[in-house]
Amino acid sequence: MNSWIINLSIVAGTFVGMECVAWLAHKYLMHGFLWSLHADHHKRDDKDFFEKNDFFFLIFAIPGILCLYLGIYEGYNTLLWIGLGITIYGFAYFLVHDVFIHQRFKWFRNSNAPYFMAIRRAHKMHHKHLGKYQGECFGMLWVPMKYFKEASNAKVK
Repeated sequence: MNSWIINLSIVAGTFVGMECVAWLAHKYLMHGFLWSLHADHHKRDDKDFFEKNDFFFLIFAIPGILCLYLGIYEGYNTLLWIGLGITIYGFAYFLVHDVFIHQRFKWFRNSNAPYFMAIRRAHKMHHKHLGKYQGECFGMLWVPMKYFKEASNAKVK
C-alpha cells in the first residue's frame, strides 16, 4: 500500500478519534472536575469575547503540537500524521463551535443545510442545561440522529 494512503488513513482515523476524545473530555472533564473552566461557557451573561472555557483550546492543542514537532523531528514518522489529524480536528471544532454555533465571528450565519441545523440544535439542547449535571449532546461533529431528522423535517416545511 502506498505510504500516502497509510498517512491519509492515520490523519482520518485520528480526526474521527478526536471526536470521541472530545465527547469524553466534554462529558467527564469539562462537566466534571474542570467545570470551573467550563461553567462560564454555559452562562454567558457577561458577553465577554473570551471565556475561561477557551483554555481548553490550549489544553487540547498541546498534544497536537507535540505530535507535529516530534513527527517532523524524528523524520516525518507516524506522530506527524497523528498531529495533523488532531490539528485538523481542532480547526474544524473552532469553525463549527466558535464560528458557526456561537457566532463569535460573524461568518456562516445563514446556513440552513440539514447537517448544520442538526449540530446547532443539538448544541442548543446541550446549553439549555446551565449547570454541571443533566447535560446531553456532548459531541460536536456527530450528534444523535434525532437532530438530523428534526432538521430535515424543518427544511421540508
